[in-house]
Amino acid sequence: MSGQAAGWPQGIPEPPEDRLGLSERPSPNHDARPEGVPIDMLVLHYTGMQSAQAALDRLCDPAPPAPLPPVSCHYVVEEDGRIWRLVPEARRAWHAGQSYWRGHTLLNARSIGIEIVNPGHEWGYRPFPALQMAAVAELCLDILARHPIPPRNVVGHSDIAPDRKQDPGELFDWEGLAALGIGLWPGEARGESLALPAGAAQRAAELLGRIGYPLDPARPALAIAAFQRHWRQEAVTGQPDAGTLARLAAVAALAEAG
Repeated sequence: MSGQAAGWPQGIPEPPEDRLGLSERPSPNHDARPEGVPIDMLVLHYTGMQSAQAALDRLCDPAPPAPLPPVSCHYVVEEDGRIWRLVPEARRAWHAGQSYWRGHTLLNARSIGIEIVNPGHEWGYRPFPALQMAAVAELCLDILARHPIPPRNVVGHSDIAPDRKQDPGELFDWEGLAALGIGLWPGEARGESLALPAGAAQRAAELLGRIGYPLDPARPALAIAAFQRHWRQEAVTGQPDAGTLARLAAVAALAEAG
């Protein structure tokens, strides 16, 4: 990386250079990060809109119609691999909303947010193209090289807000990213039993909490489904079956190892 850019805040790593082929689309929707809070989370989203242009317009709109709030993110990755930078990493983008992970709330303060263009479950959810995933991986690796973000803190929006979000969803290639050193992935085989063992609900809640999920005792299926969208994509049921419990235990062990 080159030296600190003119005007860039001291002590904040410089954003990616031109080698990533970044396009600039500045959003007005950001504010100052609180002092003393590290950037130690990376949150991946899908845009969930009908087009990339609609998503960019929404993320850059300072005054959307009520009741919609202004939102933003640091980067947008299109399906052809083009990467847009909307907000400098030194600033707090507004992408996570009400959120929780591993004892922390208000996660915009400590995270970098990437929106990945995909219509989402509302507009025709579809697989993420290889070119797009390659760009996501390259961008994530660049970010991880510059910030102290542990693998357990590379998460989806649904992980930190399971009561209201599903993105980036069960078609997102978390396993492929983990193979490159981006996030966690357990090593056990797919296709474990769908049987519900005794005490499954209590065991699932314990393991989800150890990984970092927010828990709602009245709606336990939400966090389980969020976990499954990330780490058990072949069986997104919201049920704590034996296969899910095995996968939960494996991920919890990885998360607690750092």
